[in-house]
Amino acid sequence: MTKPLHRLLYVQVLAAIALGALFGWLAPHAASADWVKALGDGFVKLIKMAIAPIIFCTVVSGVAHIEDARKVGRVGVKALVYFEIVSTFALAIGLLVGNFLKPGGDFAGKADAAAITKYTEAAAKRSGVDFLLDVIPDSAIGAFAKGDILQVLLFSLLFGFALLSLGEKGRGMRQFVDDAGHAMFALIGIVMKAAPIGAFGAMAYTVGKYGSAALLSLGGLIGAFYLTSALFVAIVLGSIAAAVGFNIFRYLAFLKDELLIVLGTSSSESALPALMEKLERLGCSKSVVGLVVPTGYSFNLDGTNIYMTLTTLFIARAMGSELDLAHQATILVVAMLTSKGASGVSGAGFITLAATLTAVDPALAPGMSFVLGIDKFMSECRALTNFIGNGVATIVVSAWEGELDREKLRAGLSSEMPAPETEATAGASVEQS
Repeated sequence: MTKPLHRLLYVQVLAAIALGALFGWLAPHAASADWVKALGDGFVKLIKMAIAPIIFCTVVSGVAHIEDARKVGRVGVKALVYFEIVSTFALAIGLLVGNFLKPGGDFAGKADAAAITKYTEAAAKRSGVDFLLDVIPDSAIGAFAKGDILQVLLFSLLFGFALLSLGEKGRGMRQFVDDAGHAMFALIGIVMKAAPIGAFGAMAYTVGKYGSAALLSLGGLIGAFYLTSALFVAIVLGSIAAAVGFNIFRYLAFLKDELLIVLGTSSSESALPALMEKLERLGCSKSVVGLVVPTGYSFNLDGTNIYMTLTTLFIARAMGSELDLAHQATILVVAMLTSKGASGVSGAGFITLAATLTAVDPALAPGMSFVLGIDKFMSECRALTNFIGNGVATIVVSAWEGELDREKLRAGLSSEMPAPETEATAGASVEQS
């Protein structure tokens, strides 16, 4: 039976985003109050509290049920190769559009070095060795307490291999982990009913606090970034999707609920559990989903890569400097590394930008203050592009592994597959009951 429009989650979230933006525009002082901000922050925190257990259950279950332990390493290598190739395309398209549109050429502003000190200092402290050591948690409990995705992923892989080595002795624990995973997805289904409230609060606070002045003065950069991201999704990811055998626009329609939640909350993590569940429904194997999606959240940051190259060119032009091809090639190489080194850090996108600018030309770093006020608007597009890219990556790696059920993929993207009523999407992925 078809539900009324007002009961569909994506309609509710879309309406909440529109109302939030209107509230922030008409009453900016009220919209920038702490209680409004708390609506969005509270929803994101509710989702984040379940991410670590869901990753643990999904990865452990996937690994523990694998007959050939070498598959884990094979999937990991394929995923990393894909991440690097697509990340290069993301960086390159940012440079191409930046050179064509030339944002920042007519910008009149004065850099404020003090405003971005905390970001440049954080970037300077993050070395490659620090990043590798940070992947290893001080304790298993600490990894879950901090919610660090890479740390939880490492522990989950090791725990999964341990269960795999136990064979029949580990059957009871494997069943417990499987059941716990189902329970966590059901929990997400409950939490997702609050998505419209979270989206309203996050959008109202963003527009109320940063809206008018930031958008008017830097609208060109925001528009260029959204255009570049749209081109990347339509052309690059669309071509990859076509090569694998599905339509990128049907895929986006399939994830419309989650995309609106990401847009409203400016956080791709807010829809991570639902993404994992929906990818399994599309025919991706549980083991591939459990390995690729969490890894992609740290290593496959397509939106962040576009943001770094485009914003670097904007800042350089705004400060009266035109970067030559050698400097732009340096940006591409440096950004490829810094986008990994800042993953898992609060404000990672801005810290990554600071690290890139410092490596390319330290004199450009103060120019980050130009975009500080609009970073919230940029983060929404970064999150959306990262989210879309990670889903596509999972489908691609599943196809490479020969573990993509193409009949499920076809049925899911043609809306022939009903949402399960016992899992997270009973209340989140398709409609809100």
